[in-house]
Amino acid sequence: MITESSATAELVGGLEALATLAPERAVRKAVPFLTRLTDGAAYLAEHVVPLFREVKDADEWYVARRWEGEGDSCSLEIFVWPAGSGTLIHDHTSWGVFRCVVGTTLEKRYERLDDGSRFEHARLKKAWQHAWGPEDGISTVLPGNGGIHRVENPGVIPAISVHLYGPRLGEMDGRDYDPSREYVCDRRPA
Repeated sequence: MITESSATAELVGGLEALATLAPERAVRKAVPFLTRLTDGAAYLAEHVVPLFREVKDADEWYVARRWEGEGDSCSLEIFVWPAGSGTLIHDHTSWGVFRCVVGTTLEKRYERLDDGSRFEHARLKKAWQHAWGPEDGISTVLPGNGGIHRVENPGVIPAISVHLYGPRLGEMDGRDYDPSREYVCDRRPA
């Protein structure tokens, strides 16, 4: 967990305010918020640099630090991406923004080709991909089909990214996709 400090108190207030906004508006406001947060050398020194001590034995990505707002209204999460690790193709039931602050992550974004009417069936096509590094800006996702993606670390050194998520718009955390089988399934919160 992130330790309490005046910066954390400011963070908490900012996240709580974002959680009350509609997803499209929240994402627009979250981008400069995350930029200010992660541009600070103090933030990186306090929360990111110590994570390199933990990454030596990891071979899969993981959430190293997490702060959650009251009632799961929002969250701030710091992900560690060991070399070669990556997520499944997935979406979220919340809005989200993320910035890679150390190393490089590769995001592959997908478009859904079907109308979603068939149970556990989804047809996807890759829409674009982008390598995100500390100077490359911030990626945004909207709930459901507005952010079907996969994030991975294709490099040989660890990467670290900071993610902000708004409130879930349902019980599920999102969905996982397997394009090789045209399959999709719900993902429950951890």
